[in-house]
Formats: sequence, C-alpha cells, structure tokens
Amino acid sequence: MKHFADRLAAAIERCANPCLIGLDPHIDLLPDEFALARDRNAPRAARARAIGDFCCDVIALCRGRVPAVKPQSAFFELFGADGVAQWERVVAAAHAAELLVIGDVKRGDIASTAAAYATAFLEGVGGDAESLCDAVTLSPFLGADSIEPFLGACQRTGTGIYVLVRTSNKGSADFQRHGAPQLSQRIAERVVEWGRGLIGESGWSSVGAVVGATHAAELREFRESMPNTPLLLPGYGAQGAGAADIVDAFRSSSGATQLAGALVNSSRGVLFAHRDAAHKGKPWRDASRAALEHMIADLTGALGATAK
Repeated sequence: MKHFADRLAAAIERCANPCLIGLDPHIDLLPDEFALARDRNAPRAARARAIGDFCCDVIALCRGRVPAVKPQSAFFELFGADGVAQWERVVAAAHAAELLVIGDVKRGDIASTAAAYATAFLEGVGGDAESLCDAVTLSPFLGADSIEPFLGACQRTGTGIYVLVRTSNKGSADFQRHGAPQLSQRIAERVVEWGRGLIGESGWSSVGAVVGATHAAELREFRESMPNTPLLLPGYGAQGAGAADIVDAFRSSSGATQLAGALVNSSRGVLFAHRDAAHKGKPWRDASRAALEHMIADLTGALGATAK
C-alpha cells in the first residue's frame, strides 16, 4: 500500500480542503430517524445497526467533499460485538467512498499488547483488509515501547499513526503542561524522532500528532518543532475554536500556508447540525450538508485556498 502521508496529501489536494469529519454517533443526539439506538428495550444488534446506518449516511454526504473521516470506537464498543461489526461496516463504507479512515481509538499499552492492537487496526489477520484503518490515534503515556509496534506496522503496511501531544479537552493541562520542558513538548520531540524513518515523497511523515485547535497560541510552536509532521486538530466548531485559530498549524517555514500540513476535525458541528438554531426545521441531512459546506468554505477562506 502507498505511504499514508502521501495518500493523505493527495486526498487533501484532490478535495482542496483539510476537513476531517469525526464519526461520533452519540446516541442521545441522533436524529429521530435513528431513535432505535436509544431504545433500551430493542435488541442490541438493532441498536448497533442504527448507529451504523447513521454513520453510513454521513459518509455519503462526505463523499468527494473531504479527504477523511474519523470514527470514534467508543460509540461502537457500547454495543459489544454488534457494535464492532458496525465499526467494520462503517470503515468499509468509508473506504468504498474513497475516504481515508483515521480510527480514533487512542490505544496505548505495553509492547506485546500494542502489537496486538496494531494488528487489529492496521494489519489484520487475513480477509479483513476493507475494515482496517489507514491510521489510528495513540496515547504515548507508557513510552516508546508502546509506540514501536505501530511504527513497524506502518513500515509494513503503508499506514499511519497520530500521537496525542496536546489535546483539546479541558483537563489536558493537568499533565501535558507539566515540567520543563513541558510533557507535551517532550512528546513532540519523540514524534519527530519516530517519524524520521517514515517520511514519504510528499515530504510528510506517517507519524502525525494530535494538537488541539483550542490551543491556538501554541500551534505555531508545535508546527515549527514538528515541520514534517501532519497534525490532527480537534476542537474546531462545537469545542469553540474557529478557522482563524488553526492557520498557524498550516504554515511552512517560509510562512506560506500548506493545506497538507494538517486535518481539522469537526464532529458534533456537522453530524448534529439539525440541533442548531441556524438549521432549525431542516431535515438532518440538509442541515449536516449545509454545516459541512460552511466548514469547507470557512477553513479554505482562512487558509487562502479555493474549495472545489
């Protein structure tokens, strides 16, 4: 398989935007059409099927418009084996729609367990290629030996990883800003080290970093310290970050913007746009489509690009 960062750069160029849509099917927020997912009296398989149906409909809206989607495994795992089956269905549907899939799994464990996770999400055990991810998110808290099995998988399969560096949640500063240098800065240094052997023809590494768009003041520093690292930026939209906050994540050493430098994630802002006052009365698909188009225009406008 072609190098992940090269595939990502090509997908961003093809779509002319850096939008990443998070597939986080919160059962309490789903449109009424999928209310079965909330029914505790319904069979588990039927409830899981409802979230799979919803995500597949969102994928249809995204097809040809954005480079990638990011399913969050927790919302599928809620439904046990039935949920895992729907996870695989959704990943396969995204691939069929020519979208890259970043599995938001945030795994991090000792080496032997990490190797099993790497196989589960990136390599497979045979006959499951369509339901494997193109990249996954990882927690580095256990150290380098928890990451190395994934680096090997990336070398063998042309896949990628995104390491948590500076996350967008409210409690992120508890540990990530501790120490001198701060823990997040130390992790960023290791991300660069891990990524040196996985730089593609595009000039980008298949070892990426998760840096919250809610930390706009820190983005330029992280971009400068990780010049070949693709960034994943959560926090746009529902968490409060706007298009102007993310521009520094896309700056090259010359100061010019480069679309391939990062992906900007929106989940609730697109999936559940029908709940926003701005889209009141619209069918949920129309509301999500309008929110998606607004996101594309907002980001490309801020970055000085022209959307297709």
